[in-house]
Amino acid sequence: MNTLPESEALVTGGVDTHRDLHVAAVIDEVGRILGTEAFAVNADGYEALLTWMRSFGTIGSVGMEGTGSYGAGLFRHLTEHGVTVLEVIRPNRQARRRRGKSDPADAEAAARAALCGEASGTPKARSGAVEAIRALRVARCGAVKASTQASNQLKDLIVSAPEALRARLMSLSTPKRVGLAIRFRPGTLEDPTEATKAAMRSVARRWVALQGEITELDRQLADVVTSAAPEGLLAKQGVGFDVAGALLVAAGDNAERLGSEAGFAALCGASPIDASSGKQVRHRLNRGGDRQANAALWRIVMTRMACDPRTATYVARRTAQGKTKREVIRCLKRYVAREIYRELVIEAQPVTAGFAPPLAA
Repeated sequence: MNTLPESEALVTGGVDTHRDLHVAAVIDEVGRILGTEAFAVNADGYEALLTWMRSFGTIGSVGMEGTGSYGAGLFRHLTEHGVTVLEVIRPNRQARRRRGKSDPADAEAAARAALCGEASGTPKARSGAVEAIRALRVARCGAVKASTQASNQLKDLIVSAPEALRARLMSLSTPKRVGLAIRFRPGTLEDPTEATKAAMRSVARRWVALQGEITELDRQLADVVTSAAPEGLLAKQGVGFDVAGALLVAAGDNAERLGSEAGFAALCGASPIDASSGKQVRHRLNRGGDRQANAALWRIVMTRMACDPRTATYVARRTAQGKTKREVIRCLKRYVAREIYRELVIEAQPVTAGFAPPLAA
């Protein structure tokens, strides 16, 4: 019987990613383990890993955990060399408790998930304008969080401040408190009142600097989102730069990887989850998915509930049918997810001869 040379055998790889070392495994077409090895997390390590996998045969696909974190560099390297990479979810905890955990075992599990088709998700490309939006949003979220902390610290200092200082600041809004505190000229720091003034001035300066940083990041995000968003997305009611940025980041640079609008709804945590029991038939909110994208859909829904007559009519009708407000919002988020999917994927695709968008409005 004729057999293929060993170098032409089809193999499947799996990688368990970490900060300093990636552990890789290779299995053959029937799932037999061919080898495991650890590689450094740098350009030389990526090249060595790819060469090692190819020494066993032709790579069909590679299952990888953490393509958006520790595995981002390796994912880009493999993709540039024409290797198909599949996103692998975390191994089942119950199965892990039964047979233990190790990096080689996790790498082997990733390879088997890619071989059997359990891992079929295409990772985000992270190579275009949407990745730039994601990076800017990370910086902005950190600045907003730090600004909130500074505001809370200033309030806490006022609560415990000496009475004369507390009376001046307690009833003011945060901007007015900052404006007053930043002008303090504390004297001897051994005095509790003067030391509190020095602390308040420091926190107020920090808050002002963070507000300037947030303003600059908002300007940068507006520019990038305007150029990256498909035509028509920002024209949707309730969709601003922040909401559009969150939805673009959820879809990724390669939004075509989303096979259906139902898949996009599930990605955003807006798909209905069956919660029926006995004679009761109902669906509940989905608490999974991308929570920032889910929050973006929620903001669109709340804006339309307040400003859109059609949405208000729908809410009244569904409420009369016995739906709770949470259930109505869940339904509306599902409808909005379908509308956004059309803009992100279908309307963004080039229209060629013989092509008709299946969900064209």
